Amino acid sequence: MLGSSSGLLPAPPLAKNSKRAIRYKRCTAKEKPVRLPSGGSKKLLCHSRFCFPLRISYNDRVRHGFAISAVLTDDSTMTTVGDDMENIGLLSIDPGLESFKEHFRYRMKRYVDQKKLIERHEGGLEEFALGYKKFGFNREEGGIVYREWAPAAQEAQIIGDFNGWDGSNHRMEKNEFGVWSIKIPDSGGDSAIPHNSRVKFRFMQGNGVWVDRIPAWIKYATVDPASFGAPYDGVYWDPPTSERYEFKFPRPPKPNAPRIYEAHVGMSSSEPRVNSYREFADDVLPRIRANNYNTVQLMAVIEHSYYASFGYHVTNFFAVSSRSGNPEDLKYLIDKAHSLGLCVLMDVVHSHASNNVTDGLNGFDIGQSAQESYFHTGDRGYHNLWDSRLFNYANWEVLRFLLSNLRWWLEEFKFDGFRFDGVTSMLYHHHGINMAFTGDYHEYFSEATDVDAVVYLMLANHLIHNILPDATVIAEDVSGMPGLGCPVSEGGVGFDYRLAMAIPDKWIDDLKNKGDLEWSMNEISWSLTNRRYTEKCIAYAESHDQSIVGDKTIAFILMDKEMYSGMSCLTEAPPIVDRGIALHKMIHFITMALGGEGYLNFMGNEFGHPEWIDFPREGNGWSYDMCRRQWNLVDMEHLRYKFMNAFDGAMNLLDEKYSFLASTKQIVSSTNEEEKVIVFERGDLVFVFNFHPENTYDGYKVGCDLPWEV
Repeated sequence: MLGSSSGLLPAPPLAKNSKRAIRYKRCTAKEKPVRLPSGGSKKLLCHSRFCFPLRISYNDRVRHGFAISAVLTDDSTMTTVGDDMENIGLLSIDPGLESFKEHFRYRMKRYVDQKKLIERHEGGLEEFALGYKKFGFNREEGGIVYREWAPAAQEAQIIGDFNGWDGSNHRMEKNEFGVWSIKIPDSGGDSAIPHNSRVKFRFMQGNGVWVDRIPAWIKYATVDPASFGAPYDGVYWDPPTSERYEFKFPRPPKPNAPRIYEAHVGMSSSEPRVNSYREFADDVLPRIRANNYNTVQLMAVIEHSYYASFGYHVTNFFAVSSRSGNPEDLKYLIDKAHSLGLCVLMDVVHSHASNNVTDGLNGFDIGQSAQESYFHTGDRGYHNLWDSRLFNYANWEVLRFLLSNLRWWLEEFKFDGFRFDGVTSMLYHHHGINMAFTGDYHEYFSEATDVDAVVYLMLANHLIHNILPDATVIAEDVSGMPGLGCPVSEGGVGFDYRLAMAIPDKWIDDLKNKGDLEWSMNEISWSLTNRRYTEKCIAYAESHDQSIVGDKTIAFILMDKEMYSGMSCLTEAPPIVDRGIALHKMIHFITMALGGEGYLNFMGNEFGHPEWIDFPREGNGWSYDMCRRQWNLVDMEHLRYKFMNAFDGAMNLLDEKYSFLASTKQIVSSTNEEEKVIVFERGDLVFVFNFHPENTYDGYKVGCDLPWEV
């Protein structure tokens, strides 16, 4: 069953030719006359999925015994299945999806109806996504107003440095929607809560026990670096005008094709320590621009208490990671990037959340129902492999929280888009665990599809592109779901690009398991061109995933220990180094030229950074030695790392000059297995790659679309 929080709702229709197909009613709503407390009756429309009893007034809701919400409505304003559902553009692009038309109609109806509900009750999607101006701490005339959604709490207080951590004089009031609030008046013209002082939300659980939590909408959180394992504290961040960073440079134009430099600020120092936002801006951004990238993708800038999670176990969704600085420092970084003509994407994690209780969102889950929690209840709310909590995308306040989170980063920090992490986990109830996707369309459109999450992603992409039409939004999905990279208006999920995640797997397999003469040119070509028509991909030979401990980068697979002794230009290069540098260049170049409509490289791999990444942890004695980037290797003129770095810059410059990544013209004219040669055209360029380990070819003739000769 496709899950609602009630567990009573129908799954979307299966394919007509599926043996498991079940006929469902096209309309999931039923009219019911309901007697109101004020007398009289009115028709109600019972909604099947997005339950939001906590945002509708008492007179406008009927509580079902099964916690299904009912909303007063005028039937004429609601989308019926037949309205604008017949002409789903995605189906005309891929006739193979026609059998799943009912599924697409179902999820499109869900999206349209949810959007209309938000428009009716919140004034529109963009207004709905301004939750950060209502929740958390906000200055209003005469004081500070703090609001927190915690419907299961019995009592609540705000505590912090400002009141000596005694909340007895700062008790909060709860409204009918489960929102606690308090206004703390200014004192003598001074802010009641000083800037950069610690705060927490204290509330009583149903069992009478009081607990302290970091506010869900907190904009900054810190930890005492001198106290090992200490929990984070929320910090009230409202700097005076003189300390606020003011953006000086406009966003650069959206590139025709993104050439992305994936970076982790914390590990970007050459020293064994955590780097700062300002140091990254001043020292690393110029390197990125010098290599002709046009986009920076920042990892781990949202607060996460466990550094070794690579930023993927988020604890505080509206707070910047305090390890590298404060919010003004991150703004400085982004503004500096813009000044260099670099767009900045955020690696955003809405697929799950840290299971930390004392300093994470999970601390608000005290065993209440799914309608009163950020997460699903029971097993559905827990990811077994990631050891993390899973959002209930059918909850009204979860939608507000996550959509507002996106708008916060776009508008407050001027990010230019997002890379959505873990999308596969969101798309399916099984989260992709133990799934070997074969491309059979039944794997994508069945009762296993989490339509709640799909509709959230559709809303998110619609919101992002409404706020920032030039935004770039990328999905990390290993399943290959059709339509993920198609516009919402055509029945797709709305991402601009998807990561071509099979490409690095192909290279690793060839490098580890096959000799040079065993490499198949047909297989390489097929792996690089195997993408859906009209759905753009970001190609990459390796990302941060291939760099972490337990894996090896391409350079390290190719050259291994010779990277320690054979990289000096002062001596003759060992054959393994000659081969390694040559293949490193070719693998990255053909991946860029043939693999997608954009390109990505992880920090340091452009020059073949040796070894792996190992974050400080108990198992390595909390060492930072393997959690840094040795820029000195590429800066030393007598080392061969400079050659790979220069080639990387030349690759990017070629696209900057000829825009072949943005071209729709792509013709593979030859994959010669005996000669180990691949020939293809991309845009106005002809590419010839010779993968033979021994043979060179003079006067080699290749076909091309237009007559010319070298």
